[in-house]
Amino acid sequence: MPISRRSSRRAVGLALLATAAAFGAAGAQDPQPPAGVRLSGEYGVGNRPGVLVLPVRGAAGDSVRSILMRDFDFGDRITVIGNPEEPRTSPVPAGAQTNYPLYARLGAAAVVQANVTASGLAVTVHDVGQRKVLRTRSFPLAGTANSAEWRMALHGVADELEQWITGVRGVAQTQIAFSRGEDIFVTHTDGAVTTRVTNGGGRAMSPAFHPNGRLIAYSLLTDAGTQIMVRNVDGTGARRLSSPGLNITPTFTPDGRMVIYASSEAVGTDLYAVPIAGGSRRRVTVSQRVENTSPTLSPDGRSVAFASNRTGRPEIWRVSIDGGTPDLLTTYEFGVNNERHSPDWSPDNRRIAYHSGTSAGYQVMTLSLRDGSTQQLTSDGTNEDASWAPDGRHLVFASTRGGTQQIWVMDVESGRMRQLTRGSARARLAAWSGRQNGGAEASSSPDAR
Repeated sequence: MPISRRSSRRAVGLALLATAAAFGAAGAQDPQPPAGVRLSGEYGVGNRPGVLVLPVRGAAGDSVRSILMRDFDFGDRITVIGNPEEPRTSPVPAGAQTNYPLYARLGAAAVVQANVTASGLAVTVHDVGQRKVLRTRSFPLAGTANSAEWRMALHGVADELEQWITGVRGVAQTQIAFSRGEDIFVTHTDGAVTTRVTNGGGRAMSPAFHPNGRLIAYSLLTDAGTQIMVRNVDGTGARRLSSPGLNITPTFTPDGRMVIYASSEAVGTDLYAVPIAGGSRRRVTVSQRVENTSPTLSPDGRSVAFASNRTGRPEIWRVSIDGGTPDLLTTYEFGVNNERHSPDWSPDNRRIAYHSGTSAGYQVMTLSLRDGSTQQLTSDGTNEDASWAPDGRHLVFASTRGGTQQIWVMDVESGRMRQLTRGSARARLAAWSGRQNGGAEASSSPDAR
C-alpha cells in the first residue's frame, strides 16, 4: 500500500553513498549473544532508534527490504532510515563490508542485514553502538514470493526483529477485518493483501476475530432476521450460532470458547453467551426496555463492557461475565449530546476505546481504567467503531476524514494516522486480530538461537 513517509535522513544517506566504499570494515563479527538480548539503550515514546535495512540479496530482495522497512515504520517504535517505497535506493551499497562508523553517521542504532535463502530468510541484526552483532536467525518463508502466505510470514519476521531492537514485538503479522457493501473482508496491516470472507446470503456486519485469528464471528442480516455466524477466515465452514430473531455485535471470549452477543427479545436487548462448539445460550444481562449492545471482554475474561441506554442514552457499562448489577464507567453529562457507543477493551487492560457524540460528530475516545479519565483521540470528520491492536498502542477505526468513509489506523502514543483502505465504496466496522505465528518461527538451522 502506497503509504510512505520519507525519512529526513534520506538526503544525508544519498550524499554518503559515494563515500561508503572508502570506509574500511569495522572488524569481524562478535559471537552471538544469548537469546533475549536486545539493542543497547532504552527506547520509548519520542526516542525511537534509527534502523537501517541494508539491500537484501537474493530473489525478491527488493520486496523483502520494502516490506521490512514499511512494517518497522508502521510499528511507530522505530525511525526507518530510507524510503520503503524505493527499496533499490540505499545509503549503503549492496555487498558493502560491515562499517559501524558509517552506520552511526547515518543515524542508525541498529542495522538489519538479510539474505534470501532456499528455505527462507537469514537475518543478522547489528548493534551499532556496541559495534557488534546483536543476533542472527533463519526464518522460513512459506509460499511463493509476494504471495499472501509469503508476505504474512515476512510480517512475522519484521515483528520478531522489532522485538530484538525495541523489546516490544510488532503487530505486522496480524489482520484487520472490516465491512464493505454486503460483505466482510480481511486485509494485512499494510493493506497490501485484501480478501473477501463472505460472499452473499445477506448483509454481513460487525466482524470479530477469534483469539487464534483463524475464525471470524459476525452478524448476518437476512429476510429471516439477523443471525450470529462463525466461519473460517478463508471463507469456508460457515455456521449459525444464534436462534432466530435480532442478533448483533458478536465478540469472542479471550479463551475462544464462547461468543457474547446482543439479542433482542420482545422488549429490549440483552447480552447472551453461547459456546462456539454448540449448546444453549446463557443470559449475561437482564433488563427490560433497555438496549444493551456491543460487548467487549476484559483480557482475563471476567468482565464485559458494553453500551447501554439504561440511563436514558447510551453510556459505557461493565458487568461480570457471570451477570449481576452493571457499573457505569463513563460519566453522564446533562444537556450534552455525548452518547457513547462501541466499546473495545485494550489487551493491556489499561483503557477502553469507544466513540462519543460531539458537536463535530462522533469521535474516538479512550477511558482510563485506572482513574476514569477520558481522552479524545480524533477531531477531523466522523470517527467510529475503534478496535485495539494486540500491542495496546494502535487503534483501527472508520473515518470520513478523507471524504469517503474508510478504515484508518492510529498510533495512540504519537497521534500518527494512516489510511488503510481506499476506493469509492464505504468501509466500516473494523476489527483487529490477535498476533499470528504462522511462518515466523525460527528454523532448526544451527544459527537459530
